Amino acid sequence: MEEDFARYVSTEQKQQLPPPGSEVGIVGTIRRNLFATPLDSVLSIVAGLFVVWAAWNLFNWAWLDAVFYGDDRQACLVEGGGHGGACWAFVKAKFGQFMYGIYPLDERWRVDIVFVLLAVLVAALAIPSVPYKRINAILLFAVFPVVALILLTGGRFSFSGGEVTFFLLVAAAVTITGVAARPDVGFSSVALKAAVILAIVGLLVLLLANTVNSGRADFLGLRFSVLTLIAFLATAASIAAACITAIRSRNGSLWGALVPTLVVIGFVAVMTANFGLSYVPTSLWGGLMLTLVVALSGIAASLPLGIALALGRRSRMPAVKLMSIVFIEFWRGVPLITVLFMANFMLPLFLPEGVSFNQLLRALVGVALFSAAYMAEVIRGGLQAIPKGQYEGADAMALTYWQKMRMIILPQALKLVIPGIVNTFIGLFKDTSLVYIIGLADLLGTVRRGFNDPNWITPSTPATGLVFAAFVFWLFCFAMSRYSIYTERRLDTGHTR
Repeated sequence: MEEDFARYVSTEQKQQLPPPGSEVGIVGTIRRNLFATPLDSVLSIVAGLFVVWAAWNLFNWAWLDAVFYGDDRQACLVEGGGHGGACWAFVKAKFGQFMYGIYPLDERWRVDIVFVLLAVLVAALAIPSVPYKRINAILLFAVFPVVALILLTGGRFSFSGGEVTFFLLVAAAVTITGVAARPDVGFSSVALKAAVILAIVGLLVLLLANTVNSGRADFLGLRFSVLTLIAFLATAASIAAACITAIRSRNGSLWGALVPTLVVIGFVAVMTANFGLSYVPTSLWGGLMLTLVVALSGIAASLPLGIALALGRRSRMPAVKLMSIVFIEFWRGVPLITVLFMANFMLPLFLPEGVSFNQLLRALVGVALFSAAYMAEVIRGGLQAIPKGQYEGADAMALTYWQKMRMIILPQALKLVIPGIVNTFIGLFKDTSLVYIIGLADLLGTVRRGFNDPNWITPSTPATGLVFAAFVFWLFCFAMSRYSIYTERRLDTGHTR
């Protein structure tokens, strides 16, 4: 007996059946991630109960039992009407100190202007749709630091001949490097070799002036020692030789070679000018203002220095490679707190005669050098990730070393290590609290000093102040992290589908 069956053939694509209601939506997500197995269910319930308990107690402490208004500690004490919660009245009373330290009240408008300028320039550079990025970068990294320094301190700086010579040496190094980077010049020119020798002589004489006493001499309205004057003249001759080389080169331009020197002259002129502002010593700086000064200075200085060190460590020149390795390994092997102590007490011993930095500037130098060593290793990882074909392609186009790095290698390497760079920046921002050890009252240091005020000593004052400081740190670090993720997505040019 044959079995009967129906034969059916579909002539069109059938739509998929919807998934079960228990597998989609919020219910499905919770079931799949939190209650997939009995063990997951138990752990999720226990963790959920703990989170609810912790969140309720935190909300109760920070809001329901908190004190928001009061003139002194009595408002936050249980005997004075408080409920044992957070003493936000303490934060409100000390908010000015937390932001400005003990900066004079009548001059705090200058700090406000610096904050506004910084926010505007950073926003203009960070938002892709804002035009004139090159001008914004110049204003942020070249003009803003000078304006901020004048506003915060009052200007009218006095530079010795040794300090001006040091600035000119930096200008000479930039000028020589720029002229040597031209394809038709290199270091084969006799004049450029003379410029390098004169710059080295100027540096050695300037260092010698720190250990050898010599007579005084006045020149161009500045006070020199005999040795610093010799270093100044050697540096000026070095710049002149580099400019002569630039003029003799193909399509040479004197103005391009003179830009670093003109920048130094303009910087000295502006910093010594009288703008009618009262002088505010850095010993009065504190709070969030000092935290931002240390963090932003370290970030701005560590990135270019880290790039230079990373390139130096991968250089084929043994001397440059060795010096870069020694620098990186030394600073990475020393704790930051030791670096701060060394910068505060030992740095003046290595400076030339007539060159002196105050306590804050010493800390800035130490933080920048420390962070640059870590930044160099991050960037070196990006350089190693670039395929060899990119280097060979740049060489095939007859690009010079600096053109190859600036236009082809570095843009790709920096894009690859954006998470590492921002991670270093975040770590640097949080490490600024260590400057309190050497007597500088940053945000956390100012908050801790507020605990000793007899008018606000209560059991809840320390916890309230520390929570406030932690929230401020988190706010800045979280903003940097989110912008890093946004930048990664915007620059993502990978070939993944």
